Amino acid sequence: MPQVHTKYFGFLEYMPDNLYDFPAGIPGFEENKQFLFIDQPVTKPLVYMQSLTDPGLCFVALPILCVDPEYRLHIGPEDLKLLRCAADRQPRIGDEVLCLALLSLAEQQPPTVNMLAPVVVNLKTRTGLQAIQIDTEYSHKQEVPCS
Repeated sequence: MPQVHTKYFGFLEYMPDNLYDFPAGIPGFEENKQFLFIDQPVTKPLVYMQSLTDPGLCFVALPILCVDPEYRLHIGPEDLKLLRCAADRQPRIGDEVLCLALLSLAEQQPPTVNMLAPVVVNLKTRTGLQAIQIDTEYSHKQEVPCS
């Protein structure tokens, strides 16, 4: 079984179906093309996006529907093509794509999530990207609702 060394989780064995390809990387981290998605029962619903090539790069995310159950995904034709999704409609969150909001934590500030540019992954092909939405009311610094 393959293994990866991480800064935050030590050595992790992983199943190949937990690995996701980001052909363009994540903006600002374009050289990181493969991520392991880690779920920890104690921190659910958080999802950790661990880079396979950089042990210290691990994004923390929330499923977007946990933040806003009414969230509407609006991604452009180029991103739909990169994801290998149907070009004539938006993919269904949960059925066709995983949609995550990256979490930001700053000292003495409430946590925020990026709803403007969610991480979207085609669940069938395990291909992902950060989809910057156009003409939307969503923010890149949406406060996380408390529950």
